[in-house]
Formats: sequence, C-alpha cells, structure tokens
Amino acid sequence: MTDLTYRRPVSTWWWLKKRTYFVFVMRELSSIFIAWLVVYLLLLIRAVGRGPTAYDDFLDRADSPWLIVLNVVAFLFVLLHTVTWFNLTPQAMDVRMRGTRVPAAAIIASQYVGLAVVCGFVSWLVLS
Repeated sequence: MTDLTYRRPVSTWWWLKKRTYFVFVMRELSSIFIAWLVVYLLLLIRAVGRGPTAYDDFLDRADSPWLIVLNVVAFLFVLLHTVTWFNLTPQAMDVRMRGTRVPAAAIIASQYVGLAVVCGFVSWLVLS
C-alpha cells in the first residue's frame, strides 16, 4: 500500500528563516573547522618531530594568506562551538547540590572560569 500523505516541500534554505535555526546549522558546520584544526595541529606536531628544516617549511606554508584566513575562520567557528556548547550544557546535565538543582547560570559561569584557568595555564607554559 502506498503512502498518500501530502508532504509539503521544504526549502533548501529553511535554516535562514529563524536565528535559532541559523545558529544550529552553523554549530553543526563548525565541526568541519574543528576537524581542520585537529589535522593542522597534527601536521605541526609532525613537522616539529621531523626537525628544524621541516618546522621552518611548515611555518613558511602557514604564512600564506589563504591559510591565515582559513585558520581565522576556523577559530571563529571554534568560538561559536564553545559558546553554544557552554550554553547548552545546563539543558544536557542535571547538576544537583544537596538535592537542589544548580542554576544554569552557575554551570555556564563555572565552564568559562575553567576555560580561563586552562587558557591562562597554557599561556603561562608557552610564554615563560
């Protein structure tokens, strides 16, 4: 038996109609750029492991304008991914303290504090 239910066609651009849809699609798209940054980091580690010449070659390639633009765009997508993930966490986790649910703002703020501590520590390691 065939299904005779009418299905209204959905536009390819459905996600542009509401801000929340747009942010959702951009967050999903961010995974491609996060994967790129992982590959880029692995290539950097490989170059460092192969010695000063390979590292200098890597830095020369990294200085190209298209790669700089790609990495800046990837960084912006990482920021979007981080902010949306932090804002989503209270909905995904039911954190309780002494039987009372912890406010969403406290969960989000603790993540940003943790991020700041980790960034500060990594900066201290790199710059000292």
